[in-house]
Amino acid sequence: MEAGQPPEKTPDGHFVVIKGRRWRATDPSIPEKVASRLRRHLMSARREVRSAMSAGDKPAERAARARVNRAKIALGERGTPWWEQPELERRRRWERALAALDAEAQG
Repeated sequence: MEAGQPPEKTPDGHFVVIKGRRWRATDPSIPEKVASRLRRHLMSARREVRSAMSAGDKPAERAARARVNRAKIALGERGTPWWEQPELERRRRWERALAALDAEAQG
């Protein structure tokens, strides 16, 4: 994969292949604007994990890892596979998680 190129996907579109390893693909039914916001939350939470680990702050690390997990589930990359969920359930998954992540970021 070259920089700027999207990763290779499996024929069914359920996984991306990066350096020979399969990772669950983001739910393609998530509107791009929403997916972008979820990815921002994910990256922010990953930075918080790194900072907490550097500081040796275990409670902050656990909280940040929980945020990473919420964002990954919202994106469909963890939890029940998005291709096994009905459309309404998929929409609820990302809407609820985005609302929770937004509230945590503000609070």
